Amino acid sequence: MRVSGPVGPALWAGRRAVLATMHGKQAAIAPPLSRVAGLALEVARGLDTDALGTFTGEIPRAGGLREAALAKARLGMRAAGSDLGLASEGAYGPHPSIPFLPAGAEVLVLVDDARGLVLWEEIVDSAPVYAATEAASVETLESFLAGIGFPRQAAVVRPNAGAGPVRKGIAARAALARAVEESAAASADGLARVETDMRAHMNPARMSTIGRLAQRFAERLARACPACGAPGYGRLRAGPARPCAWCGGPTLRPGEDVLGCVACGHEAAPAGHPQPGDPGDCPACNP
Repeated sequence: MRVSGPVGPALWAGRRAVLATMHGKQAAIAPPLSRVAGLALEVARGLDTDALGTFTGEIPRAGGLREAALAKARLGMRAAGSDLGLASEGAYGPHPSIPFLPAGAEVLVLVDDARGLVLWEEIVDSAPVYAATEAASVETLESFLAGIGFPRQAAVVRPNAGAGPVRKGIAARAALARAVEESAAASADGLARVETDMRAHMNPARMSTIGRLAQRFAERLARACPACGAPGYGRLRAGPARPCAWCGGPTLRPGEDVLGCVACGHEAAPAGHPQPGDPGDCPACNP
């Protein structure tokens, strides 16, 4: 039975969430959560979220994206003594289907201990600013720097071979030239590795992606479950694979998302018959 009650911003009236970030993500996350869901954010102070993992690999991240974001949210909640916390996490690398292209994934998690809810939303970034190259001097980097949008997009520099310091947040040519020279001198092959800095405050494209994710998440937070009225009704998982248009077997493409409520377990069955999938995605027809 559906529980009647508030919807939209009223679902979160008077609530304030603690955002666990040390990289300025509140600039992208706070506006849609306030405007659409009526949820106010404050940034947890004095946190070292890098202790849970770094993009540059000095500290490995434990678990998947959702687990890492959940751990980060709870870290902020403990620091602020709050029962409502929020955090995001991202991962970038080669595209799973087209390895020579980059891809990224971002997840946003909210923990509401007062309601006993853990809510999340995810987004795939198919065109991130994510790249790396090797260089002996800054003079050979002109094309790479233009491609990533330096200096608005910051760089990370380290020795290409062997141990050495990892220099982050480089956004000035003089500093970049010095870092490349020093890293190349410390490298066994005489080259520096130059990478895009993937931290949100150093990567405008990633910050924009987080903003799109926050908009989607805000819309979810403002949506009540049709069965119990709890907030956060939305995607639970990908639906069953689309059937091949030729043979009817499962393709590699998922069907419509399964929507539901994490509070009461209500799920909505996809409407109608699943749309046929492309035979090119069928392991049987296109092995």
